[in-house]
Amino acid sequence: MGGHKGPIAGNAGDRLLTDPPFYLPEFEKSYRYIIDEYEVTPRDIAIFMPCAVRKPYSASPSHQLIRSVISQVLEPEQYHLVIFGTCGIVPSELEEMYPYAHYHYMLGKCKDKKVLDDFLAIETSRVAGYLAKTRHLYKYRIAYCIGLFRQALIRGSGEAGVPFDMVLPSRDMIDRVIEEGDCVFEEGSLSMDDYLGEFCDRLIMFRNEMKKTGNG
Repeated sequence: MGGHKGPIAGNAGDRLLTDPPFYLPEFEKSYRYIIDEYEVTPRDIAIFMPCAVRKPYSASPSHQLIRSVISQVLEPEQYHLVIFGTCGIVPSELEEMYPYAHYHYMLGKCKDKKVLDDFLAIETSRVAGYLAKTRHLYKYRIAYCIGLFRQALIRGSGEAGVPFDMVLPSRDMIDRVIEEGDCVFEEGSLSMDDYLGEFCDRLIMFRNEMKKTGNG
């Protein structure tokens, strides 16, 4: 949906937003549009992945790697990509809608505990809202995330009472990466080979199990 301006009119899209996006009214307004007005197309599987520094998200090298893994395992009509994180939560086809392609912020560089706590609270609520909205639109939910994003996703799932079928990387894999300790961020990056390899293997197992049970 290229150039979709969504619910916010005018030339707002020309302005680069650099404050923590989860505080900004533009993001709350767009979130309300997605929750209250946007019609999400039902799919068998929803795959949740974090937002990226490069915009639109699909241009991000890490997103391209993750999308490549998914497309090797699943057919396009089987799944729906949902982006979440500092942006809130947004169906991936709306990635060019203002303000989702118009901000620059890295939560990983933030050391302010209040900002981090606020992010966790706000994002938990937004994840819960989206999961409640789409409760009957997906048969399965898979997430690929680490760090605070993962915490918000799991809390939001609990708040909405809508469970995930898989949250990857696995805790064992994350612990292994932390032990090896060669990463800029404690839990590494989702584009690491170890994480992507496990993601691919588990997706294949999930797809095969779906076929066995007649749901794929």
